[in-house]
Amino acid sequence: MRFTKVIGIYLVGFICICLCIIASLAWGSRNIEFNQVINALLNSDDMSFASLVVRERIPRTIFSIMAGASLAISGALMQSITRNPIADPSILGVNTGASLFVVIGIAFFNINSANQYIWFALVGAGITSVFVYCIAYIGNGGMTPIKLALAGSATSAALSSLVSAIILPKVEVMDAYRFWQIGSVSGATWESINLILPFLIAGIVISIILTPALNALALGDEVATGLGVNTGFVRIICATAGVILCGSITAIAGPIGFVGLMIPHSMRLIFGSNMRGIVPMSAIGGALLLTISDVIGRVIGSPSELEVGIITAFLGAPIFIIIARKAKVRSI
Repeated sequence: MRFTKVIGIYLVGFICICLCIIASLAWGSRNIEFNQVINALLNSDDMSFASLVVRERIPRTIFSIMAGASLAISGALMQSITRNPIADPSILGVNTGASLFVVIGIAFFNINSANQYIWFALVGAGITSVFVYCIAYIGNGGMTPIKLALAGSATSAALSSLVSAIILPKVEVMDAYRFWQIGSVSGATWESINLILPFLIAGIVISIILTPALNALALGDEVATGLGVNTGFVRIICATAGVILCGSITAIAGPIGFVGLMIPHSMRLIFGSNMRGIVPMSAIGGALLLTISDVIGRVIGSPSELEVGIITAFLGAPIFIIIARKAKVRSI
């Protein structure tokens, strides 16, 4: 792909993100005019109702962008290391492991805030991923993409049963868990953003640094090894970065589906197997999808709102089916 075309794609993406930010700040249960949005951003002394509404929406908007970008990059990493073009972070049991440990925290440790959820979610996601990797390594031939996918699917099914077993006898746990499980960015605060920001930066930096190794990995393990790539190490580090990105967001927003599945797959239609383009554009595409979904949920659910996890499912499922049925995507 020519350099000018790549620059054009990035430019269009950033312009769309800017428009989404304005829409997120202006539209919701109460719509704010464009000039009032600009005034609220530029004039910190303005204490009008419109300015207060806009400022309340800023953390939510920033978190939507961060969450969408992180989930999409996590999905791109998982698809690359498993060589499965329709994989998402849940393939290693990340979401299910995080959910199980959050439920354990709610049921037995009385946790009730996002700042407490994050540590349980990260530990759960990490332990589950390590367990899945160990299962995939057992037997002849070591770990393969197929064994990894099967181990992740089986582990997710087993952990989902444990989640149900814990919450069903406890009504108060079920009430707390069901709102978290739907997936929403409405609970984002400056405190929660500051808490997960170091994790997200670490995960994104790792994913960008390892894009050349992932490109080599796409050629096959034998070719990648011949090029000097330690395939096992690369998969472990990339999986760790994916766990950090997805686990951090899941702790605050709950499990949000389809972002990590659809966006990297769509970017592959543009960039082929080149992870140098897929990773950054997945971040832009994920940010756009999640922010747009949040705005749509607020508008159509007014004066209340529909959680973003519901909207991403409605938007993502039909589009992904169309892509899967009609598009010819090159093998990873």
